[in-house]
Amino acid sequence: MILYLIIGIFLLLFVTAALAPLESLGWWAGWSREESEKGPSELSEVPVSDSNAAEPEMYVIYLSGIGAISGDSFPEEEYPFLHGLEARLPNAKVITDVYPYSVTNNGLTGQRMLAGLWERIEKLRFKNPNSLLAMFVNLRNALQMFVSADRRYGPIYNLGIANEIYRVLARQGYRPENRRPIVLIGWSGGGQIAIGAAGYLAALPSPLYVISLGGMLSDDPGLEKLTHLWHLYGVADPLQALGGVLYAGRWPLMPNSPWNSAMANGRIDIICLGFYSHNGKGNYFDMETKLPNDARNRTHGEKTLDTIVHILTDQGLLKSKMGTPALVTAASPTPVVPGLSAPTEAAVPAGGFGDPSI
Repeated sequence: MILYLIIGIFLLLFVTAALAPLESLGWWAGWSREESEKGPSELSEVPVSDSNAAEPEMYVIYLSGIGAISGDSFPEEEYPFLHGLEARLPNAKVITDVYPYSVTNNGLTGQRMLAGLWERIEKLRFKNPNSLLAMFVNLRNALQMFVSADRRYGPIYNLGIANEIYRVLARQGYRPENRRPIVLIGWSGGGQIAIGAAGYLAALPSPLYVISLGGMLSDDPGLEKLTHLWHLYGVADPLQALGGVLYAGRWPLMPNSPWNSAMANGRIDIICLGFYSHNGKGNYFDMETKLPNDARNRTHGEKTLDTIVHILTDQGLLKSKMGTPALVTAASPTPVVPGLSAPTEAAVPAGGFGDPSI
């Protein structure tokens, strides 16, 4: 009986993975578009605002992790972070209503055949975030993230996401001729999708930046067109480190890959936040757990926000703050592996985990 159950689970996973690219392929084939027979190959034309209203200094688009159900339904821990981001960036437009796990920006509870099932799972997750059924959301979205990173289906998927980001930007008043900077903040799976979509969003005249929060990043060709990428990670987060293992283009023996070329050109900074985990206590959004030995007595989430503000300030996108020291970066993420000693000083910011410089 147990053997049959295990076989059934593996078959379910196999079928689910095999069907994962269908939504993006269907979109490209025109099943969900009233356009030409041939699928698009570049950003679609989108009507832009002709208003004379002043534009924000920059546009910040947040792409949630694999726990998101729609563009307005995230895991509860992310909302205080987003409120803090808006408070710290008063002159920027922070956009959160892009669902990065659908090429049509159609959330799981939107116009879908199984929308009712996802709605029930959403309600269940609010009561018990660790529910086993809630993990189906993570599994479904994780497979879409792998589609984004796939060299066969990724270009189609990432184009669809880029088009949706462009549409949302246009609705928020974006005018290409003003060249306002665009910053994509991708958490977890959203980090990979951000660099994938960047390959097409780079066609816009604005400088384009990506900040990855614990993202499982591939060697996506979109890296070749980014203005800059910052990858923020925690040494207790082994999931983000999987990107450097699963994708051969990130291995040192592939010096001409998009990832290694961008690293060599100085367009990628890898920043260690300290002893952060991917989920649970001490994660990137934790607004309750205090950092050990932090001179400013901040929580993990507050330091994440401060680091983002520091990055944008250092890049000249925000007005500089007097007395703000430079960021300390590490050459590569070093996850904590059970049984091994704690990371060396080179793997953490100068001054230890409580470094007040960020």
